[in-house]
Order: sequence, then structure tokens, then C-alpha cells
Amino acid sequence: MTTNGPEAPLGEVRFLTVAEVATAMRVSKMTVYRLVHAGTLPAVQVGRSFRIPESAVHEYLRESYVRGMEAG
Repeated sequence: MTTNGPEAPLGEVRFLTVAEVATAMRVSKMTVYRLVHAGTLPAVQVGRSFRIPESAVHEYLRESYVRGMEAG
């Protein structure tokens, strides 16, 4: 069984670039940077760029969707 969460070995974690996350979420790269800098979206800094675990993006979207459904 393979997982793609924080418990998974690093070799099994898929990291996405800010541009890939922005495309997947249909937002600007600046929005992704804001989420990362606010600590809302966890990321790893590699040099001057960030890599975001794919599982973190899925979790963020899942939580956002649930919050949106509860508000409506």
C-alpha cells in the first residue's frame, strides 16, 4: 500500500511546482504563494522556489469544499 501523505517515504511523495498547483486549482501563482506564505498550504523551499506535496493540495481543496458546503 502506498500513501501520498506526510507519513509516506519521501520517495513516494509527489511534489508539485507553484505553477502546477496554480493550474490545478485554477488560480494565479500569486494566490498559491500567498497560501504558502500564510502557512495554509504546506511547502518545501528548494533554493528560491517552493514545492508543494500533491497530497497537501488535495487536502486543502477537500477542506475548502467541505467548509463551502457547510456555509451554504
